[in-house]
Amino acid sequence: MVHIYEKYQFPRFGEEGFDAQWPNGARIAVSFVLNYDISEPYLWEKGASGGHRENARYLNAEQDFEYGSRSASWRLMRLFKEFGWNFTTYAVAVALQKNPTFAKALVRDGHEIAAHGYRWKDTWDYDLEQDKDYIKSALTLLKEVSGEMPVGAYFGRGTPQTHALFPEVWKELGEEFLWSSECYNDDVPYWIDLPWEKELPEKERQGMLLIPYAYDTNDGKFHMSPGFGSSVGETYEQYLKNSFDMLYREGGKMMNIPLHTRIIGKPGRCEALRKFMKYIAEKPGVWVTTRRDIAKHYKEKFPYQPEGKWIEEARKKKEEQK
Repeated sequence: MVHIYEKYQFPRFGEEGFDAQWPNGARIAVSFVLNYDISEPYLWEKGASGGHRENARYLNAEQDFEYGSRSASWRLMRLFKEFGWNFTTYAVAVALQKNPTFAKALVRDGHEIAAHGYRWKDTWDYDLEQDKDYIKSALTLLKEVSGEMPVGAYFGRGTPQTHALFPEVWKELGEEFLWSSECYNDDVPYWIDLPWEKELPEKERQGMLLIPYAYDTNDGKFHMSPGFGSSVGETYEQYLKNSFDMLYREGGKMMNIPLHTRIIGKPGRCEALRKFMKYIAEKPGVWVTTRRDIAKHYKEKFPYQPEGKWIEEARKKKEEQK
């Protein structure tokens, strides 16, 4: 039976909002996220229409997915090297295991590898111990393949308690956990209280940092309706620019740009992405970074305090600096 932890209390910033005060006075943090997965069957070029049979292999779809690991992944590596930027990889462990050369290249070039599950499958019916074992399997395999232990996670599916188990599982493995992205409800990261820590003295509580993710800027919308249009890179490019312009003007926010190798890695779409990258590269005060470094910034600038006290403290210090 699925166990559901006590509901989190998500802090609200209200009309005033929250200024993340990015390093070096940057107006915006931009997080490119490369999903390296074995994903939903409808997220491929032909979509769900025809050609397949239940419980049988579909070679056309398999080869479209293979395009991501065989060709597009390296195109994207070259693109980010051109700009000197790093991204976070949401890595499904078994998928990355099948391409160890790419795993090593990610680490070599300074990109972050985050946990995106062991396999891309539905684990809704897992009990607590099964859930914990599944998370551990993902972490240990990713470390084995890449040589690095992830410090953050976005599974995107699981049971109602999967994301709540992250801090506990990392702790049991004796590893550092910095962030989760299992939320979509803001444009800035924020700390939440962990229900099971409420009996601890305040100084012993660690909380959990949530770095919100986003669907609206996701390249998966090339294969969704309504979306960007399967072959219209300019629609995608313009929407990214519109999103960036709004957040840049507001200041103190972050922008998510979720990517999939087999989708954005197609030449026409990748060129649209490159045009967007050139656009923001020409703007002052843009911090393109990994989620790992966003978490480190928050930990240093806004150390966790329970019951939203970290927000009050941040605003107080900002007011004093005026």
